[in-house]
Amino acid sequence: MSVFAAAMDRIFTHASMAAPALWISATTSDERQIRIIARAPDSVTDFGAGRLVSDTTVVDVRIADLPDPRPGDLIVIGTDSHVIQGEPLRDRERLIWTLNLRPE
Repeated sequence: MSVFAAAMDRIFTHASMAAPALWISATTSDERQIRIIARAPDSVTDFGAGRLVSDTTVVDVRIADLPDPRPGDLIVIGTDSHVIQGEPLRDRERLIWTLNLRPE
């Protein structure tokens, strides 16, 4: 295990850094407990001469916890349900998925 992988494991298991969530497959009845790091950056979209600012929800998940997320899968964070939209993206080290979510 690389030093970076060990650091990611510590971050994702730390109670102050990552939160529990539930992943539910859109195509099967599979579900799995995962740990996520949630972010909510504003997204800026150009529209003609104007710019639209919208809220987004993005989460990071260890690939070891969730090997094959797909668009349409459900992520439940507390009492809020979100759907994965777009293709999941992996980091350079292939340790972390970045998932773009929308409210269900």
